[in-house]
Amino acid sequence: MFDSKEVDIFELDEEDFDTVITDDISFTGTIRFKQPLLIQGTVKGLIDATSELVIDTDAVVTADITASKVLVRGKVSGNIVAEHIVHVTSTGSVSGDIISAKIVLENGCFFSGKCTMDKKLV
Repeated sequence: MFDSKEVDIFELDEEDFDTVITDDISFTGTIRFKQPLLIQGTVKGLIDATSELVIDTDAVVTADITASKVLVRGKVSGNIVAEHIVHVTSTGSVSGDIISAKIVLENGCFFSGKCTMDKKLV
């Protein structure tokens, strides 16, 4: 295990996650977690976390998200609030508002919403 405060979510491999919602899982409801979570499947509902969240390339998430750090490689429909960073890669898509201390939207990503950078979150 690792100290999640010092982790670069780009460096995590699937085996680094205690919990993985794999591509054959479709979940509806509220997810709360304290350790990093990788979503590769489909999630609908609410995600409330104090740790890192990675939404993998083929994942589809329809949920409002609160987490420490959020990396979006797949598709998110919902608002995202992250204490440290929200990073949407070139394969990522976000339809919703983003609030975080740091926001990165890579060239080629899709984003529809408003961004608010709030340094008080750090």
